Amino acid sequence: METLTDDKWQAIINNDTSYDGQFYYAVKTTGIFCRPSCKSRQPNKENIGLFYTAEQALSAKFRPCKRCKPTGERLPDDEWITLVTEYIDRNYMDNITLDILADISHGSPYHLHRTFKKVRGITPVEYIQQQRIEQAKEQLITTGKAIAEVGSSVGLSNSPYFITLFKKKTGYTPASYRQKQIQKLGEVLENGN
Repeated sequence: METLTDDKWQAIINNDTSYDGQFYYAVKTTGIFCRPSCKSRQPNKENIGLFYTAEQALSAKFRPCKRCKPTGERLPDDEWITLVTEYIDRNYMDNITLDILADISHGSPYHLHRTFKKVRGITPVEYIQQQRIEQAKEQLITTGKAIAEVGSSVGLSNSPYFITLFKKKTGYTPASYRQKQIQKLGEVLENGN
């Protein structure tokens, strides 16, 4: 990998087309690599890796950006959505919007929404909610955290919204879900003895 000089960093943040073909930059947190002229959201400097060629970036397991197409080809939709899904899985507890997902995955919000739904069968927002509710269910069973604390830890800090969404997705309030799971566990232990 190449060293990030001040000139190259300036080329990236200024989307300088004169540097295209001289190097490619990869963003470690997204797994995507771009041309210096890419108009995607400015990455954090510490998350950048540089390559002389697109082939080097590909062999280091980075995927080409859908926006600037550094290999001249588009990333297949299923690979693109896999990147987005992996990002959501790692960051579900953060404030994630469609615009943020589009920025980090180097696409437009409309195209991302449409493609995500085509590939996964649900929208990105539905997937984020699904991940948050699954994590909340796990915490309700395995921890003694207060309901508000569970909601906050999965990215749903508005308690009334968390409770409403949880009930909509599971059929139970968080408190009744926890109580039901404790009862189930008690029955299993009772029947097992």
